[in-house]
Amino acid sequence: MHETVQPATSLQSLTVALIGNPNTGKSTLFNSLCGGKARVGNFPGVTVEKKVGKYRFGDRQITLVDLPGTYSLSPRSADEMVSVDVLLGRQKEVTAPDAVVCIVDASNLERNLYLFSQIRDLNLPTVLVLNMWDLATSRGVQIDVEQLSERLGVPVVTTSAHRREGIERVTDAVLQAVETPGTKPVQLFPQAFYDEAQQLDEWLVANGEPKTHLFLRERMLLDIRGASEEAASQPDQTKLKAYLEEARGRLAASGHRIPAIETKLRYDWIRQQLDGVFTRSDTDQRLSTSDRIDKVLTHKVTGMIVFALIMLLIFQAIYTWSGPFMEMVEGLQNAANDLVGGMMGPGTLRSLLVDGIIAGVGSVIIFLPQIVMLFAFISILEDCGYMARAAFLMDKLMTKVGLSGKSFLPLMSSFACAIPGVMATRVIENRRDRMVTMLVAPLMSCSARLPVYILMIYTFIPASLLFGFLSLQATVLFAMYAIGALLAIPIAWLFKKTLFKGETPPFVMELPPYKWPSPKIVLDRVYDRSRAFVVRAGTLIFAVTVVVWALGYFPGDHTAQHQLAQQLETLHASPEENAEKIDELSAEFDSVSGALIRESYLGRMGKAIEPAVRPLGWDWRIGIGAVASFPAREVIISTMGTIFSLGGEVDEEDPSLKDALANATWPDGRPLFTVPVALSLMVFFALCAQCGATLMVIRRETNSWRWPIFTFAYMTGLAYIAALLTYQIGTSLMG
Repeated sequence: MHETVQPATSLQSLTVALIGNPNTGKSTLFNSLCGGKARVGNFPGVTVEKKVGKYRFGDRQITLVDLPGTYSLSPRSADEMVSVDVLLGRQKEVTAPDAVVCIVDASNLERNLYLFSQIRDLNLPTVLVLNMWDLATSRGVQIDVEQLSERLGVPVVTTSAHRREGIERVTDAVLQAVETPGTKPVQLFPQAFYDEAQQLDEWLVANGEPKTHLFLRERMLLDIRGASEEAASQPDQTKLKAYLEEARGRLAASGHRIPAIETKLRYDWIRQQLDGVFTRSDTDQRLSTSDRIDKVLTHKVTGMIVFALIMLLIFQAIYTWSGPFMEMVEGLQNAANDLVGGMMGPGTLRSLLVDGIIAGVGSVIIFLPQIVMLFAFISILEDCGYMARAAFLMDKLMTKVGLSGKSFLPLMSSFACAIPGVMATRVIENRRDRMVTMLVAPLMSCSARLPVYILMIYTFIPASLLFGFLSLQATVLFAMYAIGALLAIPIAWLFKKTLFKGETPPFVMELPPYKWPSPKIVLDRVYDRSRAFVVRAGTLIFAVTVVVWALGYFPGDHTAQHQLAQQLETLHASPEENAEKIDELSAEFDSVSGALIRESYLGRMGKAIEPAVRPLGWDWRIGIGAVASFPAREVIISTMGTIFSLGGEVDEEDPSLKDALANATWPDGRPLFTVPVALSLMVFFALCAQCGATLMVIRRETNSWRWPIFTFAYMTGLAYIAALLTYQIGTSLMG
């Protein structure tokens, strides 16, 4: 009837799988047990990948596997199939679990026990954790825990993971479950169903399918067009589908229609177990308050207004609050320039350190305050429950372009980084919707684009007010974030009408209760994401910066440049007395430096591509920065920092990249950067696919080079056309 999954570890070292519905506090419990950091959120896609942590409990080494949040073990997506594979010991990277911890929301026991009833069929030692116990009791929920444990035949413990209450009882219960044989599983389905599952297994083995757990055969029968069916290694899927249809037909003829039979039998069993064990009072003031808030936040008019205001507030705050911190980081960069410059004379090594590494990497790190603030706002919205409302709100808009509200979740994640956004598409069951969402996710303005926006806006957009209170700079920043999201709508519609035709399934999602964001959770998320940004600045951006510096430094003879630099340093000791001579030598230094970089390898490459970027208002320096930024968008900042340092636009008195760009000119003396040029550059980076890591993730998720190449091609073409229109129209309007 049911087979038992055989654990692969000794009792001294235990592997435990942690599973539960979304919004049950699963990742919070994981963090509390392991002390590790896992993202915690209120919607599918937050913990897309399984996460593994280790901790000691007495003389036991516990390995805890955090599985993706799921409502059932009826795998209809790659996300849910991962959970089934881990539980059955089919996942190569994870040892077969010795026990399962199923975490449920104590306030919603009937619905959450549906997943538990399926886990029970695996015959693995299982612990049921009633989480959010404090919230449940405050809502008048009463549960006889001892009687529930006796009825279910498994240890049952209560926890409030966000308060770390009851955490140690979880591991105690796991050891109890492993060391004490549980009760035999109940035969939930009619015997005819188990007979059909056994016959299916025999048929598959006879047709070359390897022997596997009977649970998978049962799921093949129960899940019409499910992932377990697709996972079968049958070369002739048509033959398998025909057999399954015949088997389901035989069951329907005997009065057991699939899939309705599973839902009915499982909920009948759940209600029987909870009868007299679970009670709830009718008074729930907090719930009614939540409903009243939702009437505003999920309304098609007021909800959209609130959403737009929240987004605008975020960008306004990023500009208003980050200024002093940016100046602090810029001061540190200038101090590093002065320190290194004062320790060594002009030469190749000094140029590498000052013009290459410090100017390049430092010009990216200066935007860390904005990155931290963006991540902080997103984390707060995730943790308080608003993100789920935003997904619900966007469902109608998504439906009009052929997607569902579930697509909004990966798209919203992409505003932080497109990589987890693309990976989060795994929770979208429909393949066509998943592919379209994956292809438009990189259009969302990720954090790597923010330094480009900040630099251009801070330097070239006036710090004036619209309507007397709204910052023009913040409005332009908001527009840059909006352009990708707005263009994603018609592009997704076009893809659904051409490349991925088909109907969109209905969007069903549970709205979690509102709660105050946990400072620890928010700080952990901000730290993890900001650390990733800094690490990338110290690795990828560092490497690209050195390469760009070398291409811009060689093969010229820099002897005259170094001699002029040495003379200028000597004259700067008495600037008032030598003002005229300083001006004369500075002009000569700029002329020599400009000639050197124009004749460098970088200059030659830039001149080759300049005809293609001139219609955008760019010169070869901006063009080479855009090309060099393919590994990561923010590399253009370090590239321009290096190019303009080498070019002489940045002197020892004022090494700011902002001032260097403002002072940059064409050969005829015209300013290189104007408002249309700045807008053109921002629009290009808002829409281009300059992120090698994202394209590699798309390749991994689709198992094909076709789609990352397609993504790069369509986004680059779109970015070029949009930047061209922006510059040409902007120039015409400004005369």
